[in-house]
Amino acid sequence: MTRELRPVLRDPFSLVFSLVQPLVFLGLFGPLLAGSLGGEQVLGGNVWQWFVPAILVMTTLFGTATTGSNLLYEFQTGAHERILVTPLSRPSLLVGRSLKEVLPLIGQALIVIVVMIPFGFRADVLGAALGLALLAVLGVGLGSLSYGLATAVRKQDWMFWVVHQTLIFPLMILSGMLLPLDSGPRWMQIAATANPLAYVVEAERALFAGDFSSPAILWGWVAALATAALGLALGVRLMNRSAD
Repeated sequence: MTRELRPVLRDPFSLVFSLVQPLVFLGLFGPLLAGSLGGEQVLGGNVWQWFVPAILVMTTLFGTATTGSNLLYEFQTGAHERILVTPLSRPSLLVGRSLKEVLPLIGQALIVIVVMIPFGFRADVLGAALGLALLAVLGVGLGSLSYGLATAVRKQDWMFWVVHQTLIFPLMILSGMLLPLDSGPRWMQIAATANPLAYVVEAERALFAGDFSSPAILWGWVAALATAALGLALGVRLMNRSAD
């Protein structure tokens, strides 16, 4: 993690620039969402309480799902092979690289929360802390899956972006981040039940609202932990194969 963070600390402007996407969604899509659906009726009151937690999940998704592209560059330069001969454990290679993406995302999430407070967004302090921890667990899982994909297609690196673009937008839409799925077709609602992001999004909304009795929180943690376990198991297996 320390190794991966050093270039980021030398170029902090990249962190500031990465804030543009969530702020654009909040500034342009948020008011449109409230006006077209009726924030008071469809979204259960304040539209920002519904939309801001989802944007934080979206930022985590986009920020960690592309991390495998960094590993592809290391394959090309031979840096990855040199790391594999060090005494570092294989899980640490995945967790450390994923945390390198997650830590800046947590900082960005805090900035987004502070920016949205004057617009009416309210975040329960304990719920926000648990929500950010949930995002970190999810980010480790998504980052590990991204690194696993990069390892699997290292000899055809263009396949990384084909699979990435094919999966990321259905996952985003079927999670209910941008629009509620309650009024969508039945097949979309069924497909959303197989999407772990859908459970994390609902858990984040409940946590930031301070609704700790909501069962969505438990299912969100189950989904995030399952994603992390799958990502680490698959990533370590593929990384061990790449060393053979």
